[in-house]
Amino acid sequence: MSTTTAIPVTNRPARRSGQARTAYLLVWTFLLANAVILQIMFADPSRPAHNTLTAIGRFFGLYLGFVLVLQLLLIGRVPFLERRIGMDKLTNWHRWTGFAIFWLVVLHPTFVLLGYSELDRISFFAEIPNLAKQMPVLLGMIAAALIGLMALTSVRMARRRMSYEAWHATHLVVYVMIVLAVIHQIYEGSSIASSPVTQAYWWTLWAFAVGSLLVNRLFVPMVRNARHQLRVVAVVPETDTAVSVYVGGRQLDRLRARPGQFFWWRFPGHASWWQVNPWSLSAAPDGRTLRLTAKAIGSTSAGLRNLPVGTKVYAEGPHGALTTAARTRDNTLLIAGGIGITPIRALLEDPDLTGDVVVLYRARTPADAVLAGELRNLVQARGARLHLLTGRTTDGNQPFSPESLRGLVPDIAERDVYLCGPGALATTVQRSLRALRVPARQRHIEAFRLGV
Repeated sequence: MSTTTAIPVTNRPARRSGQARTAYLLVWTFLLANAVILQIMFADPSRPAHNTLTAIGRFFGLYLGFVLVLQLLLIGRVPFLERRIGMDKLTNWHRWTGFAIFWLVVLHPTFVLLGYSELDRISFFAEIPNLAKQMPVLLGMIAAALIGLMALTSVRMARRRMSYEAWHATHLVVYVMIVLAVIHQIYEGSSIASSPVTQAYWWTLWAFAVGSLLVNRLFVPMVRNARHQLRVVAVVPETDTAVSVYVGGRQLDRLRARPGQFFWWRFPGHASWWQVNPWSLSAAPDGRTLRLTAKAIGSTSAGLRNLPVGTKVYAEGPHGALTTAARTRDNTLLIAGGIGITPIRALLEDPDLTGDVVVLYRARTPADAVLAGELRNLVQARGARLHLLTGRTTDGNQPFSPESLRGLVPDIAERDVYLCGPGALATTVQRSLRALRVPARQRHIEAFRLGV
């Protein structure tokens, strides 16, 4: 279905600032500077290794300590990074960093055990209980086991079999693992105790990472929630499987939330304290209420329609870079898959979204198109074009193939493209956008991916 009305370009958007570029530059500078420091630390002649195998183990151990710090920063929801780089990219980095940690956890103890088994002239497996007699080593082994558990639950097949709530609860052990790893590094790692300089380096890294986590995920949300006193003011079923929740509070304009952003939502008393879900704003914030719209996927989202009015709400945010601040072109293509329509619908209310706008909404059937009525009204009011893409994906129905996208939006390479939807859809669209030579700076993506 499409509604077509031509509208003139009234004003050009502000060109993309150098904020994202600056953020990437700082990230790479941070990584390279620490890589140099770690290499100097590894080559320190005052800390000779027992043999080649233990030296290799120490090398992997140094990088394991740093990558753990990096992972803590990635789950710390640092506003400077996520508002400039975007939560989707940060979530991808978090995932790949997690796999790097897993392999470093495999390699570090393996080479250490091989080295000490050679020194002690006993077998590799006999060396395990021998070293485990030392409490710091035992704690390190427990941390390694927890990392292995998280890696197993992050495998795609396992994720598909777990509810979001169960997956998230399992990954809360990351904090236990971090504590055990720090204790292991302090009391067993030769690098941290080699000199006052290396001690200062490691303590500064850990203080920075832990401090960022506590500030951004604990202290700031506590202050904001105490200030705004968020409560449920209305619950409106949208379809048989989707519901909108309206949240009111005090001075909501001070949150400075923007269309396209999301919050991490908790409903104390309705769900367990550890159950938190990332849901986008499905309407532009007006300073009086915030609206989220969710589809019944997990137990928490399925129970939203039973929320009593007046229920206390605890929210962390706003987060996300899927906003008009990222625009680089005059015209825009908005793509949504399923419940990913929520931030796209909110963007349509943003007065900064000027120029010609095309919306592609992928849903299984017309009845599954959440907020379709509101979407049509918004599209008609601003003279945009809406294409509702339904039906099963088959060889004859590939709505996001390069040919289909070019047919629907011939000037796609001259537009900013905003996308929100499932990971598989995001991957398909990304592949097509590259084939259509849409520059990376014009692609603004947030996919449904699990994140801590």
